[in-house]
Amino acid sequence: MEIISDKPVGNGMLRLVRGDITERDVDAIVNAANSHLQHGGGVAAAIVRKGGSIIQEESDKAGYVSVGTVAVTQAGRLPCKAVIHAVGPRMGEGNEDEKLKNAVVNSLKAATERGFASISMPAISSGIFGFPKDRCARILVGESKRFLLENPETNVKIVEFCIYDNPTLEHFKRELE
Repeated sequence: MEIISDKPVGNGMLRLVRGDITERDVDAIVNAANSHLQHGGGVAAAIVRKGGSIIQEESDKAGYVSVGTVAVTQAGRLPCKAVIHAVGPRMGEGNEDEKLKNAVVNSLKAATERGFASISMPAISSGIFGFPKDRCARILVGESKRFLLENPETNVKIVEFCIYDNPTLEHFKRELE
């Protein structure tokens, strides 16, 4: 794990790290989920593999989650306290930017409601869902910054973007500069 950038925003901080989100020691990590919360590939599969079957079991109980909204489960064996399953859009379904914005804001609201001080999120929808990485970075950074500025009372003090691959990392670096 490597901290690439820390940028103060309002009462909080936007942080960019290179690494594996399943190893992040934060209050909550965000899972880039599908609406049925079936964690079969990518980040989602890694989260269940490392955190344990309780994550999938609780996801099954949560049922269907609309695009742009979230469900929260315990974290099992992961170092965080909870997993926020944010359902991002698939490219081509329409209104993708707005849906991704909602997924980010709803993740931050869920963290606030639970009293969490730190949250780490991946590049939601930019993998198998095909969302352009540059737009993903712009939306995640922009909406997180706006949330911190418009909600100074939030207990969320660190919003972290945990990125695994260099091409995606470069887009996030540019957005944070």
